[in-house]
Amino acid sequence: MDASYRRAGSGGGSAPRSVEDIFKDYRARRSAILRALTHDVEEFYAQCDPDKENLCLYGYANEAWEVALPAEEVPTELPEPALGINFARDGMNRRDWLALVAVHSDSWLVSVAFYYAARLNRNERKRLFSMMNELPTVFEVVSGGGKQSRERDRSASDNNGRNKLSVKQTSEPRIENNTREPDEGYDEDDGDHSETLCGTCGGIYSADEFWIGCDMCEKWYHGKCVKITPAKAESIKQYKCPSCSKRPRPL
Repeated sequence: MDASYRRAGSGGGSAPRSVEDIFKDYRARRSAILRALTHDVEEFYAQCDPDKENLCLYGYANEAWEVALPAEEVPTELPEPALGINFARDGMNRRDWLALVAVHSDSWLVSVAFYYAARLNRNERKRLFSMMNELPTVFEVVSGGGKQSRERDRSASDNNGRNKLSVKQTSEPRIENNTREPDEGYDEDDGDHSETLCGTCGGIYSADEFWIGCDMCEKWYHGKCVKITPAKAESIKQYKCPSCSKRPRPL
């Protein structure tokens, strides 16, 4: 594969700039790495010949993967993956070696994503990490611990979320119509709201976005996620989120 294509990893397209585009790039590269370490593992294993020079595992934005020599130019256009993954192949248990490659690949995927995220603001970087963190790591998938780990994390997150909402509601009154506007006086650190998560997309609260709270389950949502605009919210006396709206009324 052409060296310039390998460094760009996206077939010549422009570098991703928005949170959504960077996350899309991250997800595609992650899929490529996962394919190499699972579905295409025999081919990957064969290409990592210890007798060859230092080799790296690349994942690209078109979801293709490649075992290749590292970039020659310094500094490189993008952060480089771990060097010399092939040398330890025959000196370790195969599963342990794949897990080691997976750990280094996770580190590389995050470094590429946040290389692109350098020009994002604080809240955008937090939202990007939150989106990335919703996916199991490559290591979790390869080692088989992804499902159990995610279930533990989800349970802990649910408990923390309930505690935070409880504290938030006792420390300040709910605003009329359960809406949040950017000019409500939150400081730039967003106070205790900085870790409030959207009940639909899991995104972290930002004062720059319109939010609405459900009067039934007390969860908070991006207005765009539940298709509620600030103007529409003004006419709602009691808001029910999509999940609560589907629940049958008690007899």
